[in-house]
Amino acid sequence: MTTNMLYYGDNLEILRNRTYFPDECVDLIYLDPPFNSARTYNVLFKDESGSESESQIVAFDDTWHWGPEAQEAYYYLATKASEPVSRIIGSLKDILGNTPISAYIMMMGVRLVELHRVLKPTGSLYLHCDPTASHYLKILLDAIFGTDNFRNEIVWQRTNAKSLSTKNLPKNHDIIFRYTKSDTWIWNTPYKAHDEKYIKKFYRYVEPETGRIYRLGDLTNPNKNRPNLEYEFLGIKRVWRWTRERMQKAYDEGRVVQLSEGTVPRVKHYLDEQKGIRVGDIWTDILPIQAHAAEKLGYPTQKPVKLLERIISMSSNPGDVVLDPFCGCGTTIAAAQALGRNWIGIDITHLSIALQKYRLQDAFGDIPYTIVGEPADIEGARQLAQEDRYQFQWWALSLVRAKPIGGSEEDRKGKKGRDRGIDGVINFLELGDKVRRVIVQVKSGKVKSSDIRDLIGTLEREKAAIAVFITLEEPTRDMIAEATNAGYYIPPSLGDAVKYPRVQIFTVEQLMLGASIHMPASHG
Repeated sequence: MTTNMLYYGDNLEILRNRTYFPDECVDLIYLDPPFNSARTYNVLFKDESGSESESQIVAFDDTWHWGPEAQEAYYYLATKASEPVSRIIGSLKDILGNTPISAYIMMMGVRLVELHRVLKPTGSLYLHCDPTASHYLKILLDAIFGTDNFRNEIVWQRTNAKSLSTKNLPKNHDIIFRYTKSDTWIWNTPYKAHDEKYIKKFYRYVEPETGRIYRLGDLTNPNKNRPNLEYEFLGIKRVWRWTRERMQKAYDEGRVVQLSEGTVPRVKHYLDEQKGIRVGDIWTDILPIQAHAAEKLGYPTQKPVKLLERIISMSSNPGDVVLDPFCGCGTTIAAAQALGRNWIGIDITHLSIALQKYRLQDAFGDIPYTIVGEPADIEGARQLAQEDRYQFQWWALSLVRAKPIGGSEEDRKGKKGRDRGIDGVINFLELGDKVRRVIVQVKSGKVKSSDIRDLIGTLEREKAAIAVFITLEEPTRDMIAEATNAGYYIPPSLGDAVKYPRVQIFTVEQLMLGASIHMPASHG
């Protein structure tokens, strides 16, 4: 199995591909699937070619519903899955009926069966959800993984308690279920640093020679019936915790001290040698992503990197394989790469794959990885445009690293919003750190000179520096003339030394062959 891979497509189909995912090939799985909550998360997808794939986040305004794919998932689980799974699924179907939550459980069930298959015997799975469906998902996980392999229900406080409701407690936490494949699993005990109040209260001493902070601990043995450990040391006879030889060695090293003559010797516990406090199953020390955080990508369900770093550090070792089958904006992938793990991500939108490409490039530079499912040639690009013009648009924007504008985060069908006529934006800095914009428009159908005139109008209206027109078809001679007549953008700091065409036209084929926008280098 090849690792450091991004797969575009329905994760169920990809997971069922034994070439991609043979049995027991993954060390750690984290999944943050779309919640079936009262909030408007995008939890349905139907591609425009007519085939259905209700697998991942794509359209915020949709909700789970009972349809042919949910029925097919139910049939598979009821007839092909293990006996415990079949019985649980049948019971849940009887209780819930053909409801949205029932459809959600069926769609998650077939994926969790495959995730259990690909997990190594020493592996762990973490499923992130909210309380809306957590109780149903736990029943399902118990059936698939076995109740003996349930390890933790982690409560992550994602916000402070804020609510306008006066009749309910505010909802401010998520649930993360932790299961293992067997009774032997990879585990690295997590610790968090002592808080300042604890340190001030207990670590009250400073070693003058080194400046090391320490506290004093008891050396006497609570078990008084240990004659082999009873002896006199520094004039004090006690039953000690250590043998005389170990006590003397620690004293010679300066670790055992007697504060005054006649007092019981004590041992130094240095603060810099302590691992900290063991992490429990209630996590309040990892904040959600703040509005102006550097890692914020604008992805609605984005989780903080520290959350994933803790999970990955706990349940995998460097070189292990981490899988996220709903990888979204790629937080799991970024955390795994930073921690020296191999990784695999799957998502059903080209927007997600594009975000992950940007994120990997920005954080790690030109690292090697493979993307499966993106157009590999111009014919593949044409096919994508025919199947779904918005997926094509997001993919084409990724070729120039433009940030999508509009419906990418709110509606699968896309919308221009206030910036009508703009599909993507690239920012760069002028002299004096003034932010300037390159606006990008993508066309997958027939193009004509009026498209360029309209783009020039948008360029002037938006007061942008440069406009880029990406086309699947070859531009006409008149289009090229219109773009040429638009003149140049000249950076104020460079005079006439460097100038950039204000309107630039690129075919998708040119971009796939390595062409790039002519613009100042300080863009981001």
